[in-house]
Amino acid sequence: MLFVNKREVVIESLWKRFLFWLYQPYKYFVFVPVMALSTAIFGTLVFVLMIFLKPRLVSKICGASWARLNSFMTPMRVTVSGREQVDPNQSYVIISNHMSHYDIFVLYGWIGIDFKWVMKASLIKVPFLGPACDKLEHIFIDRSNTQAALKSINEAKKRIVNGTSVLFFPEGTRSGTGKMLPFKKGAFKMAIDLNLPLLPITIVGTDKVLPKGTINLLPGDVEMKIHPPIPVTGYDDTTMHTLMQEARRVIQSGL
Repeated sequence: MLFVNKREVVIESLWKRFLFWLYQPYKYFVFVPVMALSTAIFGTLVFVLMIFLKPRLVSKICGASWARLNSFMTPMRVTVSGREQVDPNQSYVIISNHMSHYDIFVLYGWIGIDFKWVMKASLIKVPFLGPACDKLEHIFIDRSNTQAALKSINEAKKRIVNGTSVLFFPEGTRSGTGKMLPFKKGAFKMAIDLNLPLLPITIVGTDKVLPKGTINLLPGDVEMKIHPPIPVTGYDDTTMHTLMQEARRVIQSGL
């Protein structure tokens, strides 16, 4: 029996390796060119459409379409649960776990509400993508400069109204282990200051599609779980840690 099980493990390992190498020509000769071209096209289209349309609509047309197209071309299948938790007329501070660059495709393509990203200032230098995000009024944070970061956040608060939300990865960076990293305070501070409910989201499976620190892209299935909003009424700077623990517990429950 042990010999049979060991043989099955070896066969499965060989089969996965075969599929990996079979996928590589597609990745480099189909997916990568499509992603580069779609980023250039949609990035340019943002500047054109912003002449006539509001950022919210342009973000939906360009951002969501770009994310879904590249997810389809991977291919990555996304399943969403809990969408009924979201009120499209309510602004939220959205918080999500972060395991892969593909989390961006999942959130932008399938969350279904208008939001502003909080992203590293260095991303503004990415051709087409960075300038387009800047034009769409996403929020760039210089983590090396506390004063500049606070100024960016304070200016961004004016945009989080009338159903437009803001999205944070409270871990601050991608987890390379599948387990969540400690949370930073920024998202929770903004939620308390603006008295906006937190909208916790758990993303499962993106680390199998594109693991952190690698280019080992593979097709896969991903799930996005939208949890019930967490009110912040009654919390302040002295009880923020309790709010962070509750939010972390909720997101963790979906993993």
